[in-house]
Amino acid sequence: MAVACAAPGSIFSKQLLFSLLVLALFCDACQKISLQVPSHLKAETLVGKVNLEECLKSASLALSSDPAFKVLEDGTIYTTRDLLLSSEKKTFSILLSDSQRQEQKEIEIVLSARDKKVFKRRNSKDTALKRSKRKWAPIPCSLMENSLGPFPQHVQQIQSDAAQNYTIFYSISGPGVDKKPFNLFYIEKDTGDIYCTRSIDREEYDQFLVYGYATTADGYAPDYPLPLLFKVEDDNDNAPYFETKLTVFSIPENCRSGTSVGQVTAIDKDEPGTLHTRLKYKILQQIPDHPKHFSIHPDTGVITTTTPLLDREKCDTYKLVMEVRDMGGQPFGLFTTGTVTISLEDENDNSPFFTQTSYTTEVEENRIDVEILRMMVQDQDLPNTPHSKAVYTILQGNENGNFKITTDPNTNEGVLCVVKPLNYELSRQVILQIGVLNEAQFSKAASSQTPAMCTTTVTVNIKDRDEGPECQPPVKIIQSKDGLPAGQDLLGYKALDPETSSGEGLRYQKLGDEDNWFEINELTGDLKTVKILDRESKFVKNNQYNISVVARDTGGRSCTGTLVVLLEDSNDHPPQIDKDLTICQHEKDYAVLEPVDLDGPDNGPPFQFLLDNSASKLWTIEAQDGKRAFLRQRHNLNYNYYSVPVQIQDRHGLSAKHVLSVRVCDCTTPSECRMSVKEERDVKPSNVILGKWAILAMVLGSALLLCILFTCFCVTAKRTVKKCFPDDVAQQNLIVSNTEGPGEEVTEANIRIPTQTSNVCDTSMSVGTLGGQGIKTQQSFEMVKGGVGHQTLESSKGAVQGAPDSGRYTYTDWHSFTQPRLGEKVYLCGQDEEHKHSEDYVRSYNYEGKGSMAGSVGCCSDRQEEEGLEFLDHLEPKFKTLAKTCVRK
Repeated sequence: MAVACAAPGSIFSKQLLFSLLVLALFCDACQKISLQVPSHLKAETLVGKVNLEECLKSASLALSSDPAFKVLEDGTIYTTRDLLLSSEKKTFSILLSDSQRQEQKEIEIVLSARDKKVFKRRNSKDTALKRSKRKWAPIPCSLMENSLGPFPQHVQQIQSDAAQNYTIFYSISGPGVDKKPFNLFYIEKDTGDIYCTRSIDREEYDQFLVYGYATTADGYAPDYPLPLLFKVEDDNDNAPYFETKLTVFSIPENCRSGTSVGQVTAIDKDEPGTLHTRLKYKILQQIPDHPKHFSIHPDTGVITTTTPLLDREKCDTYKLVMEVRDMGGQPFGLFTTGTVTISLEDENDNSPFFTQTSYTTEVEENRIDVEILRMMVQDQDLPNTPHSKAVYTILQGNENGNFKITTDPNTNEGVLCVVKPLNYELSRQVILQIGVLNEAQFSKAASSQTPAMCTTTVTVNIKDRDEGPECQPPVKIIQSKDGLPAGQDLLGYKALDPETSSGEGLRYQKLGDEDNWFEINELTGDLKTVKILDRESKFVKNNQYNISVVARDTGGRSCTGTLVVLLEDSNDHPPQIDKDLTICQHEKDYAVLEPVDLDGPDNGPPFQFLLDNSASKLWTIEAQDGKRAFLRQRHNLNYNYYSVPVQIQDRHGLSAKHVLSVRVCDCTTPSECRMSVKEERDVKPSNVILGKWAILAMVLGSALLLCILFTCFCVTAKRTVKKCFPDDVAQQNLIVSNTEGPGEEVTEANIRIPTQTSNVCDTSMSVGTLGGQGIKTQQSFEMVKGGVGHQTLESSKGAVQGAPDSGRYTYTDWHSFTQPRLGEKVYLCGQDEEHKHSEDYVRSYNYEGKGSMAGSVGCCSDRQEEEGLEFLDHLEPKFKTLAKTCVRK
């Protein structure tokens, strides 16, 4: 199957119709090149493209020998006017030259007009067909982007060799036919001519791979499918554009020439690597435009500075209007403009300076923490930054530290204050020199030398003021001997009036005197002792006793001073020691003596220890290091208290005799000390004498005790017990009860039959009342043992005095005693017409509902058994105690 590219019609305008036929595949450079073109070519029509580098790599100039054609840098050939080619070939040359090497070469171009061939339909005569191979591969065919038509536009023709003998039908498939974009191409099945139906955007589809098919009338394919590549040639229809519409760069002021500011980049959607995407950058305008500070590289878009004179204080922002153009920057290329903003970063290249060269102010003496002056400075650097914030310094005149200067953060002013009182009498005027700098260091790029600090002079006039007395120094020290007696005079605190430089007219008064040792002279301030001065007092710290004194003038102004009395130590205290000592025989056989001397170190240890002759028989004393000694037994002594006289003296011989009470004990530690009862009894208290008042108190106490005992005995003898059943019967007796209210818990201790030890108690107990008649029947009975009377429980029981427990009775005894009497009461109740009975008679109870584990009981139980006590085993738990009481153990 053969392929032929058809020439586009003469109506195409500014489209790329590229049909390049290379007659020799392995030809040398600069040989003749033949191009097939349409017979009619309009102006600015693309004729073809040649590779100039194959002929001359470093060609700096390419010219056409025929003015009807022009040659661009990339070897593209365009017509400059309308041309009509005849049947003859048209020839012209491209002249190449290299100005540096002085070399020239020539390329010969041959243009030939192309005619359209018409294939006729052929009938098949043979019935046997054979598939044949193609003789050559198809040449890629080009389509012009954004073609204006007319449509359908002829693209290419395919032809099968089998058409010479058979009737062949042609068809195509692939993108642009039966795939997206649909119906862009179609083919005439008889002739094999392929047409394009509409214009194409290369940025959407840059090529189409379509397959052509040749078949006979009966569907046989004598040839293999033919791949057809339709390449869409780029048209410069997209202007380049900047990636960002507004670009902002920043650089420091005073930067060097050639400093890179930034890079701008643009994008062109046309075919890469072609003249359509070869971009050139250019600065169209700088705002402000004078002087020119910036340049741009045309190919890379990198912006650099051209001068080191960028000063933010003159202009802090520059705007550059940029242009990017394709076609290598040719005038006919497409372009776009953009704006670049360049901001200058501030540097500390301007020093602050005072608005005045000198200042004058005044202040009263003795005033502190007061503002006296504000100073303004100017700085051309960026406000509210370290480059413009001022730092003030007092350079001279503040040697005494009376002044302080700070910066107001809101106004950047220097605030001068007095922080230490000024004295008019000492100096009436102070001259200060003040300098100012910035927080940030001065920029070295602005100048090779650091500028000098700006300074100004401040004159401070001090105003006089009537002031109170001065207590100078605040603390005064005087010395005195330890033990100084009362009534002695000491030099006191002296204050001065600064106006007169004397203490006349001042009055003194004590403010602080902890132990009230002194009285003060109001006129002179001198002190007089009212007590003996004692260095060992608890109010003395480090040999010092402090007194606070206030001095006032006639106007009421005052000052306060402290007088320190430094006491010189004297040896007036002998050594002291703890007199109670314990020696544990199981631990050690000695006691440690550690005396304490209240005097100072010069009047204290080393100590000397001396035993009395009477104690040396049992004890020895061993000095250790001058501060302590060991009191040791000569032999093991009995556990007892011992009095040991010891004399202790300090280094200067001042001594005191101490009688130590030493306890020898059977212990391991003194806290566990204990002795036997016999030893404690044998210890005779020493030196214990009872005075007359103590003896009198003991006698009176004994008489009072005898009187109390005698009174109690008399009262007890006259008492007569009237009740056999005391009020608190629930605690000791069984009582008759006709109430169902809650009672006390029954225990063995309170269920006891009442007993009588020696007396017989006649008690009348109401046991029944006939309701309505008011007749009371009384029956007297005795429930005690050992008594005389009829119907006693003792008589019913028999002689039981020999029983082991005379206070308890068995159930049989109690039953035989109460049964006859209860029966008589029941009989009397039955004789009454209204059947009224006393509250303690036996009566029936109604049903009281559920809820209690124990059933309801009456006041008595009428049991007939004499000795039947088995029921006690089945009582509820709360009757167990009662059962135990009723049974003799």
